[in-house]
Amino acid sequence: MIRPILKMGTPSLMEPSVKWPKKLFGSPELKALLDDMKETMIAASGAGLAAPQIGENVQVVIFELKNNARYPDEAPIPFTVLINPVLAPLGDEVEDGWEGCLSVPGMRGVVPRATKLRYTGFDENGGKIDRTVSGFHARVVQHECDHLDGVLYPMRMTDMSQFGFTEVLFPELVGGDDD
Repeated sequence: MIRPILKMGTPSLMEPSVKWPKKLFGSPELKALLDDMKETMIAASGAGLAAPQIGENVQVVIFELKNNARYPDEAPIPFTVLINPVLAPLGDEVEDGWEGCLSVPGMRGVVPRATKLRYTGFDENGGKIDRTVSGFHARVVQHECDHLDGVLYPMRMTDMSQFGFTEVLFPELVGGDDD
């Protein structure tokens, strides 16, 4: 089921999420949540979605990038379910990059992010995930996992002169509100 996406200003988006209970890996409750998240992300043409964005305050994120007109030069990212994630930047290198968010529709901003990181967590069945990624993949994971800490990308920005409406900044991107 496609769920409404909460927008910046909704108090629950600013709250830390709770860990998903291990006893509920593989459960019908988790399957239903993930189905709703995936349908919602696809319907909104997003690259990712965190459970808090649809009103579920649990540490569950999904992401994927394939055939996305907004990011034609980026390498594909496989569909990933990441539960109870832990992120560890690898090195001190940080890169500025443009981001948008389904919870901040119509806006884009430049956000500094670690260029390389390791993320660990679990898939929907409780299987361990341990990946080292860089570039856009690393940016997407950091963006989605920020939602689990109650952080939206404008809170990470260091130069508000690089924040504005997508239609003004990037008129070639039609409907460019995506994670």
